[in-house]
Amino acid sequence: MTKNTPSPSQHYDAIIIGSGPGGEGAAMGLTKAGFNVAIIEREESVGGGCTHWGTIPSKALRHAVSRIIEYNHNPLYCKNNATLHSTFSQILGHAQDVVNKQTRMRQGFYDRNKCTLIFGEASFIASHSIMVKKPDSSREYYTADRFIIATGSRPYQPDNVDFTHDRIYNSDSILQLKHDPRHIIIYGAGVIGSEYASIFRGLGVKVDLINTRDRLLEFLDNEISDSLSYHFWNSGVMIRSGEAYEHIEGTDDGVILHLQSGKKMRADCLLYANGRTGNTDTLNLKHVGLTPDSRGQLTVNQNYRTEAEHVYAVGDVIGYPSLASAAYDQGRFVAQAIAYGEADSQLIDHIPTGIYTIPEISSVGKTEQELTAEKVPYEVGRSQFKHLARAQIAGTEVGSLKILFHRDTKAILGIHCFGERAAEIIHIGQAIMEQKGDGNTIHYFVNTTFNYPTMAEAYRVAALNGLNRLF
Repeated sequence: MTKNTPSPSQHYDAIIIGSGPGGEGAAMGLTKAGFNVAIIEREESVGGGCTHWGTIPSKALRHAVSRIIEYNHNPLYCKNNATLHSTFSQILGHAQDVVNKQTRMRQGFYDRNKCTLIFGEASFIASHSIMVKKPDSSREYYTADRFIIATGSRPYQPDNVDFTHDRIYNSDSILQLKHDPRHIIIYGAGVIGSEYASIFRGLGVKVDLINTRDRLLEFLDNEISDSLSYHFWNSGVMIRSGEAYEHIEGTDDGVILHLQSGKKMRADCLLYANGRTGNTDTLNLKHVGLTPDSRGQLTVNQNYRTEAEHVYAVGDVIGYPSLASAAYDQGRFVAQAIAYGEADSQLIDHIPTGIYTIPEISSVGKTEQELTAEKVPYEVGRSQFKHLARAQIAGTEVGSLKILFHRDTKAILGIHCFGERAAEIIHIGQAIMEQKGDGNTIHYFVNTTFNYPTMAEAYRVAALNGLNRLF
């Protein structure tokens, strides 16, 4: 047997490339179904981008900042004008603690389920064979009947931006920020850019947010987008919409941003947060007959199978919805498809959004502009957080809940929430909206007794407000 030929002990029923949410969901489903599974991870610990660079650290940072803001605005604590102040580099320690806890927990999942973990960078060398380059540069070879690509995505980095400069960051490298900027430019006002704008502004950093679109987060309901824009404006974030960069110039002590409109801006550093790319470029997919698109993404069918019959893909690498929660479910569905021939369920039609700005945003279902374009006869029910006893007690009075429902059937068509804990609050309405037939009705919130005082009471207030509009 030659050195490069896999031994029988290196063959698996399925090999999963990537240990993020999608890979984890697939691995757990297949091992529980009795398959011999290996998962390959190129980083030194499991969890993928979700755990190490994306969802978990950014939300941990956001939580720390929001608590600082809450402390500084609470008259019980900020007596004699004394305020609590932290820098970005200081609160990174809190985020790392959470990352470490998540990593240990997820490592335990693989250990308990006897899923083989292989650390190194994988690439195909034949249709059913892969090579893994280990951290010490040695190589190992494995074969499998099936492969699942769950390699996630990384920040898009245009060639004409010098990301090696120590003041130019992407959404991964910003987590290595060592200096404490007084002024930051954030290029890209999507979900990531907006979240980091909240974080830095909450720490007292001057923020210029460059939006390449005409409005913030234009996929949201217009009122919610407008609410975020106003809140950013009110907190001192400078938003420049409809702009694109001409040149990004790194200097000895900062960055100068040259815009195509002729404007110039200078700051201590720049965070480039405009787009992501699928991690497929190092996989040598030509050996399985696959060609990713220009964004590094793969096309799959309803069972997440690619054009190669024995290769599946899940998560960011297949594009929309590019959410950790959805990726885990996609991994479970792939496991079902492999084990039983077909997935017994699919992603729900209305996947909730969770945007962790300060305050946060969450929505599910249709927006007002979509319903208007579709000529659906809908009505609106609103509740303001400032009128809720629980919000007054907690000092989280900024925000509102909006329910869109059909005038005739009273079925809930969309729910949009802006304010603290929005991503938690949304699931109450989602549970009713997902009911079939007569179970989906706004009358549920009127006929149900809620605990008092709670944020959930916003649904009763909004439902009554909406029904009072009918005639």
